Amino acid sequence: MHDSTKKYLQRLEMLVNDLLVLIDEEMEQLSNKSSKAFNINKKEKEKLATGILKLTTELNNSRNEHLANLVEEADRNGRQAKTWGIILASLTIIASIFTFVYINNKIKQQQQLIAQLNESEQKVREAATVKENFMANMSHEIRTPMNAILGFTNLLQKEPLNEQSKEFVGNIQSSGENLLTIINDILDFSKIEAGMMRIESNPFSLRGLLHSVETMFGARVKAKNLWFKTEIDAGIPDLLKGDAVRLTQVLVNLVNNAVKFTNEGGIDIKVRGDKEANNNIKVSFSVKDTGIGISPGKIDTVFERFQQAYEESTRKYGGTGLGLSIVKQLVELQSGKLYVTSEPNKGSEFVFTIPFVIAAEAKEKLKQEVNTPGKRISEKKISILVAEDNVMNQNLMKHLLGSRQCDFDIVNNGKLAIEALQQKRYNLVLMDIQMPEMDGYTAAQKIRNELKNDIPIIAMTAHAMAGEREKCLSYGMNEYVSKPIRESELFNIVNQLLSENNTAGNKEEQKRNQEKNFKVLDFDYLYELSGGDKEFESGMITQFLDQVPKEIVAMQQALDKKNYTELSKLAHNMKTSVSFVGLTDKLADALDYIENKSGDDIDPAKLAVNVEKVKMICHLAFEEAEASLHILH
Repeated sequence: MHDSTKKYLQRLEMLVNDLLVLIDEEMEQLSNKSSKAFNINKKEKEKLATGILKLTTELNNSRNEHLANLVEEADRNGRQAKTWGIILASLTIIASIFTFVYINNKIKQQQQLIAQLNESEQKVREAATVKENFMANMSHEIRTPMNAILGFTNLLQKEPLNEQSKEFVGNIQSSGENLLTIINDILDFSKIEAGMMRIESNPFSLRGLLHSVETMFGARVKAKNLWFKTEIDAGIPDLLKGDAVRLTQVLVNLVNNAVKFTNEGGIDIKVRGDKEANNNIKVSFSVKDTGIGISPGKIDTVFERFQQAYEESTRKYGGTGLGLSIVKQLVELQSGKLYVTSEPNKGSEFVFTIPFVIAAEAKEKLKQEVNTPGKRISEKKISILVAEDNVMNQNLMKHLLGSRQCDFDIVNNGKLAIEALQQKRYNLVLMDIQMPEMDGYTAAQKIRNELKNDIPIIAMTAHAMAGEREKCLSYGMNEYVSKPIRESELFNIVNQLLSENNTAGNKEEQKRNQEKNFKVLDFDYLYELSGGDKEFESGMITQFLDQVPKEIVAMQQALDKKNYTELSKLAHNMKTSVSFVGLTDKLADALDYIENKSGDDIDPAKLAVNVEKVKMICHLAFEEAEASLHILH
């Protein structure tokens, strides 16, 4: 309560009390009937009533004044609140505007960044495409003359030459192959770096692959007076599923290095297996040599690009320093691991492990895929159209097709090839890819789409890049061979395509398969080697019938005399003797056991059982070999 109001109320209370006292006195006087006192009280009452009225008026005025002050203060506060409301609303609007501008700028910056990233990605893709095209063109430009050099060198070696000329031609051949190896290393490295190296998964014979590697390096090892031994765990199945080409490339690189850096002693290849669930197996390969070795400080760098164990290696031994880098990356692409141990002047051992799938069920399919090129492509005269613009390659094809007694025509480009097909009937087309006026891709499309001709077309290209075969097939071609052209590969494909269109030829092949439907022998490998030369086939079978019985007798004598060292050597040599007639798979376990058992772990009884197994299988093979000679004649 306000102080002035309280004061007014106190005074008002006093006047009212006084008035009540007068009224009480007046009532008492009335009862006594005293008029004089009544008059006095009346004046006093009027005075008090006037005072009360005055105080009431003053109190009312005070309350109105206080109320007016409150209303004015409320108005003032309301105006202030309104002002602050306007200020806050203005600040909110300004903040919203700034927030919108900030977000909008951020969005624009993100859009610019995305655009820059897209542009950068586009440039990377374009750079990759340019690189791929450059590698393809470089491959073509280098491999095309190399194709002619190696092709004509092979042909020249078949000609009668004096000793000096043979030496010169051999040097040309060796230098050309070394140059091609360097080219292949560079291209393989580029493909791996660009992510274009593909790993295939097809059935292959492990023992056959290792035998091929042995054969490949046989002459070089013999020339340096080195030993070269291959040992395979008998428990490893022969047929596996994986990339045989890349596995061969790894082994060839490692063995090539071992031969290059080894002057005394030799090279050992050991293969071990660790079977896993779901028909999988991890196969470990060890390539060990007795060469110059690697110093401890270089062990960690030998797998890096352009690195070699010693600074003078390039000058003394040659090479690019890419081989081991490629080997490591090829092993890793096949989900494998690679490591090396070495000691200077004592040798090195490279060990790598790759997982494969056991593919025993694919044996029949693998056999069916073996094509055997004949000395002639077909008993019936065939006509082949060759589209090739390089003069040296034209001359090479003339010789190759002429030696196979083929009727052929050669044109310089795809346009002339189409014109030739409109004028003459051919059995097959060999089509180069890069030609003037019209390339091989365009020509193949026109042959299929405009001429409506389903003639078999084989692409010949130096583009040894991933996906090239698929690209050729997508343009309507039937097959693909890369340059430098390998004679056996080319005519295997030619035979395959022609046999698909030659029912009579298929029937003849089926008849021959029926005639040699033996339980033990398998001549697929012999036929592949012979190239259809029946005299060669007959000679090899005759040599088998002459040599292997003697080896069996010698094995039995060594067993009887307990000369286990000699027995081991005989078992090792017999692996080569029986491989030509397809006995490797059937004798592998027994021969491996006989060859590898020596020292304290020799069990004469088990050795005798395995020797007997070899004798039993070989005696059955002798009967079938005799029968095969009658079929050949």
